[in-house]
Amino acid sequence: MMRAASLLAGCALALMACAAAAQEKGAQSGFRDTEAYQAPLAQRAPLMAATRAGARIVAAGDFGTILISDDDGRSWRQAATPTRATLTALHFIDARHGWAAGHGGVLLETRDGGTQWTRLASLGADVVPFALHFEDERRGLAVGAFGYAAMTEDGGRNWNPLRISAGEYADQHLYAIFSGPDKRRWITAEGGGLYRAEGDVFVPVPLPYKGSIWGGMTLSDGAVLVWGMRGNLLRSEDGGRSWRSVASGTQQALTAGVQRAGGEVVLAGLGGAVVRSQDAGRSFGAQTRPERQSHTALVEAGGALLSFTLAGLGGDIK
Repeated sequence: MMRAASLLAGCALALMACAAAAQEKGAQSGFRDTEAYQAPLAQRAPLMAATRAGARIVAAGDFGTILISDDDGRSWRQAATPTRATLTALHFIDARHGWAAGHGGVLLETRDGGTQWTRLASLGADVVPFALHFEDERRGLAVGAFGYAAMTEDGGRNWNPLRISAGEYADQHLYAIFSGPDKRRWITAEGGGLYRAEGDVFVPVPLPYKGSIWGGMTLSDGAVLVWGMRGNLLRSEDGGRSWRSVASGTQQALTAGVQRAGGEVVLAGLGGAVVRSQDAGRSFGAQTRPERQSHTALVEAGGALLSFTLAGLGGDIK
């Protein structure tokens, strides 16, 4: 029951499970994955990930939908993609070169900033990836459900399994990858799981909270902030050796975050929850957006803070 509740709470995992089941049923009936529909209401598709590709913004989600904007989110167009799988992860290393991953281990690559996408080797037919992170055009890391983790040394064409956790935690879901100015990578997980890279080995970092950790970031002052279930927030000023709980002001799961150019930290979550900090994550104030959409990503653009939700584009968070 705890595993089921954890899946339901974070970042549209319930929707993703339904999509995976539908995809499996389709496969059994002879369905073959093909190009995504060019949908007139693509901006309302459930969106699972969003990021910057230089000046461009790229978002990805259900049925292979990828949206791009070149004017800080004022207008959007749908890119052509060779899949109808739900896309759950995005990463760009510069304005042109990026990757997207989704259900059934689908892995896509773009070299023109997201306008055109091509397939790479699958991550595995039973893989549900949650996060991608590339250090450069060759070295990359993917993590996902039930302990899935793999590394590539050739830009995503081949993947080697990577053991992140073991023993009773061997099948824990791995949710997010983040790094800071020092380039050190971190992986967040369910059950209070957090892992820090020491070279190519990830070592567990003990946390005082044992619920799912949906995401994290390294702040501009070097502090590390992680967040997750029931509005839980933890901050470390010593590289993860010690942690302090920070009151978020919400009981909603927190699922996305960004530190804005001026230093403000903004996190968003389920049920329209938005929490803000003006002191580098030491304290937060909370609000609930009236539309109460569940957020999956935040991107700063031209002075605005754009949200992405299970109902599509969420607009500017004032």
